[in-house]
Amino acid sequence: MRLAFPLVLFSATFSLALGIVLPLIRVDRLFLFSDEPSLVDMIAGLWSEGDWMLACVIGLFSVVFPCTKLGLLHIAAYGGQGSGFQVPGWIRAMANWSMLDVVLVALVIFAAKTSGLATAYTMPGLWFFAASAVLTAAASQMARR
Repeated sequence: MRLAFPLVLFSATFSLALGIVLPLIRVDRLFLFSDEPSLVDMIAGLWSEGDWMLACVIGLFSVVFPCTKLGLLHIAAYGGQGSGFQVPGWIRAMANWSMLDVVLVALVIFAAKTSGLATAYTMPGLWFFAASAVLTAAASQMARR
């Protein structure tokens, strides 16, 4: 059990990094045009198109909060035996929102497949992002013990 926590924490961190930079979705339109945006590309695209509020919300809940939670878990785990550092409750509460992107991408894929105008496929970034959310939750539970 002692070895499981560091492995889960490392896997969560590695998966989050890949989930942020790898493509989340591939959208094919009219057999000629294809897009494979990553989470970073989506946030940058929203920002450049003037949707600053949406870009900030997605960046906050999809990048900042998961990175903060993982950082605090690393501090709690490796801050020393006597540090007594605990992950704040509000960080644990915000972790529930990290799966919001996965749900939104699933809805986009469903909408694209049912509309007939485009075809959408999941890409590795989505799976790594989802794995990161699950592994972070598992690491958080292990850290409580």
